[in-house]
Order: sequence, then structure tokens, then C-alpha cells
Amino acid sequence: MNKIHFRSPNNKEEFENYDLFRWKILRQPIGKSVESLKDEYENASFHLIGLIDKKIIACGRIHLNTSAEAQIRYMAVESNHRGKGIGKQVVKELENYAKMKKVDSIILNARDHAIKFYEKSGYEVVGIYEGSDTGIPHSRMTKKI
Repeated sequence: MNKIHFRSPNNKEEFENYDLFRWKILRQPIGKSVESLKDEYENASFHLIGLIDKKIIACGRIHLNTSAEAQIRYMAVESNHRGKGIGKQVVKELENYAKMKKVDSIILNARDHAIKFYEKSGYEVVGIYEGSDTGIPHSRMTKKI
């Protein structure tokens, strides 16, 4: 397998490809539009892509809710690359960004089928998240860093 390179998208075309990747994996299967990806934190977020041979195969995003708390959103790994530790690498890269920003904790709202994945990286379920527009059950998770 070729080496995965992690970094932020660095031009308009890469951001467009990143948006399409996020949509294809996370939103298209549940009938949501590309526009549904955007929220009020989009422009203030740190966006991460994982590339193999210039092709996006993974992504994630983190933003600051407060000076003490960051939030991970839009984690995705292409289906044929799952189960290889790539998602765990994305989480680690996003956590490194949060540490650089000197936050105390990270929260996320995990689709229920992803809870075990996040627990393996040290996140704990702290409640049910009911604010999702996806119709998919989510749980609120947190980790002190």
C-alpha cells in the first residue's frame, strides 16, 4: 500500500474535492445535499485530508467551540481503506491540532455504529446527541487531552 499523506486542502480544487468526498461518504447515502455539509464553523475549522497518490481517501474536521473545547466533525474513510488504522490516524492528527491550540477536551457526536471506533481512541459516551439533521442516532462523546 502506498503511504498516506495527511494535510489540509491547499487550493480551491482540493477543497472542492474534499467537500465532494465528505458528501459522498457521509451525506449522499442518506439523501442529503452537498450544501448540507456546511455549518457556521466551516471557515474557522481545521480541515484534514488523507491522500494516496493525490487521491483523497480520508478526511476530518475540527473547530474550537470555546478556548477550552474543540469538536471533531465529518470523519470519513473511503470504504475500501477502512479497518487499516487510517481513521485512527485522522483522529490523532485532529487531536494534535487541538493540543496545539491548548484546549482541554474534545467532543464529537458519533453515529452509533462508530462508538466503538472512538472508544478505542479514548473517547467516552456522555449522552445522546439529538441535534443531528441526518435522522441517524448519535451519541455525544468526549475526551480530555
